[in-house]
Amino acid sequence: MAKQQERIVDEPPVVRETSTAEQYERYVGGSPEAERVILERLAGDLMRVQLKIKERSGAAGIDRAFHAKAILGVENARLRFHTSLPEELRTGFAQPGAEYPVIVRLSNASGVRQPDSAPDLRGAALRIQVGAEETHDLLMTNHPVSHAANAREFVVFAQVMAGATTTLRKAVALYVKLPWALGWSTAARMRRNVLAGTRREVRSLALETYWSRGAILWGQAGPVRYRLRPAAVSPSAVPVPREDADYLSHELAARLASQDVVFDLCVQRYEDAGLTPVEDGAADWPDADVPVVPVATLTIPRQDVGTADARAAGIRIDRLAFDPWNTTDEFRPLGNLNRARKAAYEAGSAHRRGRRFVTPTPRRNLVVGALLRGAFGVLNRYVPWHRLPTWIGLLNVATIRQVLRRDNLIDTEVRQAPPRAHPVPPPLDETLLVRRTYDGTCNDLSDPAMGALGSAFGRNLQPVYRPDLFDEPNPVVVSRELLHRDSFIPARSLNVIAAAWIQFQVHDWVDHKRCPPGTRSVEVPLPYGMTWANTPGGTPENVMRFAENDDLRPAGGTGPPILSANAASHWWDGSEVYGGDETVARSLREPDGGASLRLEDGHLVPGPDGIPITGFRNNWWLGLSVMHTLFAREHNAVCRALREEYPGLDEESVYHTARLVVSALIAKIHTVEWTPAILATELIDIGLTANWQGPPKSWLTHLGLWLADTHALTGIPRTLPDHHGAPYSLTEDFVTVYRMHPLIPDDYELADHRSGRRLETLGFNDVQGAATEPVMRRTGLANSLYSFGIAHPGAITLRNFPRALQAFERDGEIIDLSVVDLVRTRRRAVPRYNDFRAGLHQPRLRRFEDLTSDPDSLARLRDVYRSVDDIDTMVGLFAENPPERFGFSDTAFRVFILMASRRLQSDRFLTVDFRPEIYTPLGMDWIARNGMTSVILRHCPELAAVLPRTTSAFAPWRPARPEANTGTTHD
Repeated sequence: MAKQQERIVDEPPVVRETSTAEQYERYVGGSPEAERVILERLAGDLMRVQLKIKERSGAAGIDRAFHAKAILGVENARLRFHTSLPEELRTGFAQPGAEYPVIVRLSNASGVRQPDSAPDLRGAALRIQVGAEETHDLLMTNHPVSHAANAREFVVFAQVMAGATTTLRKAVALYVKLPWALGWSTAARMRRNVLAGTRREVRSLALETYWSRGAILWGQAGPVRYRLRPAAVSPSAVPVPREDADYLSHELAARLASQDVVFDLCVQRYEDAGLTPVEDGAADWPDADVPVVPVATLTIPRQDVGTADARAAGIRIDRLAFDPWNTTDEFRPLGNLNRARKAAYEAGSAHRRGRRFVTPTPRRNLVVGALLRGAFGVLNRYVPWHRLPTWIGLLNVATIRQVLRRDNLIDTEVRQAPPRAHPVPPPLDETLLVRRTYDGTCNDLSDPAMGALGSAFGRNLQPVYRPDLFDEPNPVVVSRELLHRDSFIPARSLNVIAAAWIQFQVHDWVDHKRCPPGTRSVEVPLPYGMTWANTPGGTPENVMRFAENDDLRPAGGTGPPILSANAASHWWDGSEVYGGDETVARSLREPDGGASLRLEDGHLVPGPDGIPITGFRNNWWLGLSVMHTLFAREHNAVCRALREEYPGLDEESVYHTARLVVSALIAKIHTVEWTPAILATELIDIGLTANWQGPPKSWLTHLGLWLADTHALTGIPRTLPDHHGAPYSLTEDFVTVYRMHPLIPDDYELADHRSGRRLETLGFNDVQGAATEPVMRRTGLANSLYSFGIAHPGAITLRNFPRALQAFERDGEIIDLSVVDLVRTRRRAVPRYNDFRAGLHQPRLRRFEDLTSDPDSLARLRDVYRSVDDIDTMVGLFAENPPERFGFSDTAFRVFILMASRRLQSDRFLTVDFRPEIYTPLGMDWIARNGMTSVILRHCPELAAVLPRTTSAFAPWRPARPEANTGTTHD
């Protein structure tokens, strides 16, 4: 379940205006926000009920959790308010003489399609169509009270009754499972209500009375319950034998063939909490004490429901999602059951339509998982996971990930609480089913804004907002003592392409929007005697100044700025290549709507400032130019292949399909090539390959996964989307562990790939910003790739931050990026390193020696920090001794194993919609057959001789041998 964000130190309480409806309501958990989380969980339980019904009934697809079998569906009914409508009930669309078209659906209440003679409740759903932007859905059942007093009872009852289609199963559910779940007295009351409603003989749904059970607001008149009862005169119809499994629908068809079916719509008005409770759905509003006032007449006109048009209308209506929250705030549903309906109806409808998914965990996995957590919890006190044999270590890592999924996914978005009414959602644009949107909306079709551009960063750990510690210890001192690079420390297992790649990826994932320079700034005091020029040629000052982030704030606009919006989409959608909105994306394409990206002689097109026009242009340097150029060419290659294979595809379809293919290929390269290169162990290689294509074909492996984690038996692309209890987002903690600037070298030797001859040696400032493209053009893509391939990046460790980035010009400011990284992490309320570790279920440090054994680092840490609890997160991550052959720390790895699979698992285009129908068969084959090496060779085939033969393109390349061109030979 998604965790709510706890109140932060010093944050004043949010003041929220109380609505008219809330005067009558009481919230489970004590507040609308607390209740929302509970109801979301119950909505998930109802989706599991849908799955259970599907499995038990053998249905081909997921049906409604309730009211699965329609008896009648018509679009031509009319509702007319009485001219004598009482004055106090005249509000909104309820006006004397007003008449509206109505869609009517009458149904059996069960979630299983069964004969009409089976004991069941019956339901009526009305959609009153007031205008193009206003409708009102009224839902009723033919018994005056609910079997459930509240949402929890309702869901538990649905769970125990799901799929109980035989008499024996129903008896076991009602007399054994229900008392066990809710207690004897509650179960007895629920049985009485259910049996009273279902055992009564129903001859015709035209002769039934239907009650709302729950209340709705009726404008200033306050709460009402409504009902639909047969009009005083209702002639009989030709009887239909009850042996007919569909006798109720046949009876209605026969009745409507000869007469109108007419009902009175009536209301009962609220008296007080005792006589007319709003929150208790199982309590009756007695007719003797609360007058029943007729307000309107519903007429279903005489018609032949067997015509082709009528049957088509019935199919359309059966696909509708009726929801009591399809209304206006003036007629808002009231009470716990109705508030639960909002979450439940939206989730259930989306699940039924294949727009939201649920993946139940088998009971054996829950049991075995609990045993493994206990066993590894003890074992890891003595032996860390990375020192265990490979297969035990893999199981250990999988267990750690399950714990992190349970405890470390925190939703920070401000959600609607209490719920509000809304219009009927418009029909879904069909193109959204097969294309990524430009801004990341509609990846999750049931929550279109999830993960989109502008949505908030989530959290893996509860934020710790301490303004009093923003400058303690001074971040400039921390940088100079612990981060500054005196001499370059290489990471010899990697090449500089790996450094360029991760920045290329981070620009797709995360981007904190900065305020324009000079509008809102962070000021960092400098140590005594030190000055800083904050602008090129500026006057030295005693503070370091740089642009503040443009942050979101908690609801109400008060409190600390701890919620930051992502200026990129959170999805793995290639936005760094394609742009994050439609305007940018279209500007990058060939003129006249062509599918290909614009290139000049194979190079990116420079903008007026000299930096190429591409999806993400900030922090530009030669490494990014290489990556962007390579994948712009790859996009165009996919476009050419699609045009040739499918000449009927229009250019818009070619573009969007190519974007899907290239984005998925990038995700695959990162998963199965870059990550195993920087975490170079057999365990990681097996685990990440399994993430993409499934585990090795070993009966022992499959048995272990069947017992412990059935969902891992296939690669993630062959599963359903799963957000693991919290709406998908990337997190501030994720941003923190991907601060990998030490990978960037300060100096670059550019060489010829044919001879190995040095072309020139440049500093970082010579290959960044507007200076980048002239270097790229004269060196060429092949030589640039070769030069990066044979060079090592920096190790991610202390005292290895690039010197060039410690006096770096950006947007008219001179910044020390190491100081900026420290300050940003503190101000974004990311916990300090020791709290960070503890929050990820690692033992706390008790002394500096627990972090590192290096004498120089220990001395510097003691000089800078008063205690281990004060160590900055980034410093701790750099100082930590990583597992053998790991390029970053075990603590960072915890966030990685949680979020790496989540980026795949949450994305429908990398799970349920990763299929030929969306990508085309050619596109699926392109992704399957290609990786970083083949992409490089497609666009630079001349590099075949120097690329690694048996490892990834992120490992060091073979230097070209000048002797090969002079006739010299070697053994």
